Amino acid sequence: MRLISFTRNGEASFGIAVDGGVIDAGPELKAEYRSLRDVLLAGALERLRDLEGRSPDCSLEEIEFLPPIPDPAAKLICVGINYMPHIREMGRERPDYPVLFVRFADSIVGHGQPMIRPLASVRYDFEGELAVIIGKRARHVARAAALDHVAGYSCFNDGSIRDYQRHGPQWTPGKNFHHSGSFGPWIVTADESPNPKAFHLRTVLNGTVVQDESVGELCFDIPELIEYCSTWSQLEPGDVIVSGTPGGVGAGRNPPLWMRAGDVVEVNVTGVGTLRNPIVDEDRG
Repeated sequence: MRLISFTRNGEASFGIAVDGGVIDAGPELKAEYRSLRDVLLAGALERLRDLEGRSPDCSLEEIEFLPPIPDPAAKLICVGINYMPHIREMGRERPDYPVLFVRFADSIVGHGQPMIRPLASVRYDFEGELAVIIGKRARHVARAAALDHVAGYSCFNDGSIRDYQRHGPQWTPGKNFHHSGSFGPWIVTADESPNPKAFHLRTVLNGTVVQDESVGELCFDIPELIEYCSTWSQLEPGDVIVSGTPGGVGAGRNPPLWMRAGDVVEVNVTGVGTLRNPIVDEDRG
């Protein structure tokens, strides 16, 4: 299934993306589950599967995409420098442990929504990534069992304000400017893609491929990341691990390549979909 969160006629809902449009689960399920995250928390994906054969309620053009997990209560754990080409281009050594930071819910937008270059900087970089959505509580999970805790996968653009990222060692400011990242367009459930190493990630800026790498080249793969994160955090259904970006980022180029207003950036993960966003400048008002 392709699980989707969206607004339609100004009302937030969730459901299933199908070839003909969207099956809106809200009328049947919102009395019990306020969001897609609530469905995952309740272990109730079968309630959505029961709707799969129904005709679409609307087209994709009639909705506005939200991040698939829009809830502020969900954890959004991001992994830095997790592909060797990116490690080399940033002048770093291979880390002994995953390098982690967090993003806030209001720093990301859904598919098709504008990503905002802030007034404070012109060093706005693209970072295409694979997002892993937890489907079952994970605490002290061994690597061998880690994928059993995955609900599905999505695309992510960890839009980064590079100068603010480097103001200190923790990266938080540069990774959390308002609406600077994106997430979507939907979650493809893990039963459709049981081997995340088979994914291929590609980022395209204004029609030019700028990142192109197999997810199999991760330094710390998805099971390792779940094992590590579940050691220090209790991962709940709906939490997200964003697994890192490959080489080719704008900051690693000579001259650097920064995103500007009018640009269009796409992150594609084979078997998952394409996350597409226009770039706009922050409103001076």
